[in-house]
Amino acid sequence: MCKEMQMVATEGGRLFITGNSSGLGQGITKAFLRRGGKVYGCCRRGCEVEGEQEDVRCDLSDFEAIPAALDVLLGRLDSLDLVVLNAGVLGEIKPLHDTSVAELKQVFDINLFANKIILDWLHQWGKPVAQIIMISSGAAVLGSKGWGGYALSKASLNMLARLYAHEFQHTHITALAPGLIDTAMMDYLCETPDADEFPALARLKEARGTALMPEADQAGEQVLAVMPQLLGYPSGSFIDIRQIIDPEEYNRVFNK
Repeated sequence: MCKEMQMVATEGGRLFITGNSSGLGQGITKAFLRRGGKVYGCCRRGCEVEGEQEDVRCDLSDFEAIPAALDVLLGRLDSLDLVVLNAGVLGEIKPLHDTSVAELKQVFDINLFANKIILDWLHQWGKPVAQIIMISSGAAVLGSKGWGGYALSKASLNMLARLYAHEFQHTHITALAPGLIDTAMMDYLCETPDADEFPALARLKEARGTALMPEADQAGEQVLAVMPQLLGYPSGSFIDIRQIIDPEEYNRVFNK
């Protein structure tokens, strides 16, 4: 399978990706198209990147609409080389005791349950899928103050990957934290919450504008570049991309 995925990364293939209208999802889309692949995207606003792609507009919080959208977008295909479940929401950075269950549910709906519905559709579809990447986050394991619903939902996503690895026996699954990425989400994180109250935000402000926080297009290239290495880990693993591309930074962040 490792050889097959190296071919996908360099000589084309079929990618299904969620949330590719902007940010990391758009960066991965561009990188895959540059490699001669075809992209099938699912997002609310549509993806305006030029290239060999099709997309369907779907609000992933509308669980009943997801299977119908996938029927239209993917139903006629006979296989997928790569699936990237990228769509996600941050929620508000604030103390957990001030976060209602309703607010948590809104985050979980997109970050966890919508992905379960997509995975269930792919399982029932029954066609070959070589590799699935679920975009997770270092927040899933760091447990920093204020990250509430986002951290909880990404930690649950990590377990979702591990559990579905038993059920997709011919597909390699990874929950991948892509590291720090300079997207619109960072505008909020670096400018709105109080970094004195939420210390983890200070590290983000320091990293912004440096090599530690690439822009989305570069981050998309990095994600595709590490796909062959991910196959060396057990299916269902949680991997932070910095373990592969910058072990020193990974150790600084996670083993301090």
